[in-house]
Amino acid sequence: MNTNKKNMDFCIIGCGRLGISLSVFLLKQGFVPRAFSSRSPESVELAIRFAGRGKGYENPSDAAKTSPLVFITTPDTLIEPVCEKIALEGGFKSDTVVYHLSGALSSSILSSAKKTGASTGSIHPLQAFAPYVEGQKSPFKGINISIEGDEKAVELGKEIVNALKANSFTIPTHAKTVYHASAVVASNYLVTLEHFALELLKQADLSEENAYEILEPLIMGTLGNIKKRGCMNALTGPVARGDDVIVSRHLSDIDQKLPQFSGLYRLLGQYTLDIAAKRGEISSDAQAKLAALFKF
Repeated sequence: MNTNKKNMDFCIIGCGRLGISLSVFLLKQGFVPRAFSSRSPESVELAIRFAGRGKGYENPSDAAKTSPLVFITTPDTLIEPVCEKIALEGGFKSDTVVYHLSGALSSSILSSAKKTGASTGSIHPLQAFAPYVEGQKSPFKGINISIEGDEKAVELGKEIVNALKANSFTIPTHAKTVYHASAVVASNYLVTLEHFALELLKQADLSEENAYEILEPLIMGTLGNIKKRGCMNALTGPVARGDDVIVSRHLSDIDQKLPQFSGLYRLLGQYTLDIAAKRGEISSDAQAKLAALFKF
């Protein structure tokens, strides 16, 4: 599917960080923002100022009527009711393509638009967005963006992502939740793990800042090894070696000094032991000893 002049007109429903950035950088690639709508009139004014064109609408249905391409960039809890309102008020046409940009929700929540004959999909950038600053570089360039939805929405979505100079990949609609869970583990829970590591190192009378400086090369090196070798082959350390003596010492110290982290260490140890066992480099005796240590 090739974009044409008709496809390149779009509107933004929800003028937050992502909605504004999307409008600015799509404009730079030839797409034309025709309309903006948001709960906050101030955010609409800001979006129009940054884009340098487009008209503000209080009613999202009126905004949607202006364009064949509609991006609903509201908070997740508002996507479905906003879509239903627009559909009920005749804001979508049979040739409209409607996207939301939630990571956790699939295009199925746009069913009210689908019933009007519109195509529906979701586009999710794997990226955190800061407030747009005039003259800034594109936050989309080079990032990965997932796409799911019906055939028409997926094909146009690929062209939109390509125009943003990002990398697209498609997922099944039914897999959207587990996809988002993966992103949460990779990003949010990585922060949790590093906080855990910093709390442990602070027991050696180091400040958090110094502790991070000490651990950073190890963290980055591990990520590099995962990229080069894959998770299973990147695993090192006492569990990978089957060293139950060292693990026992870890647990003794953590149980005594930071008991709030004892359960987390054991849980991580159980999963790490599974990886090590699949690699086949530790004995069954070592596996049994480690498994006993990791029991709650």
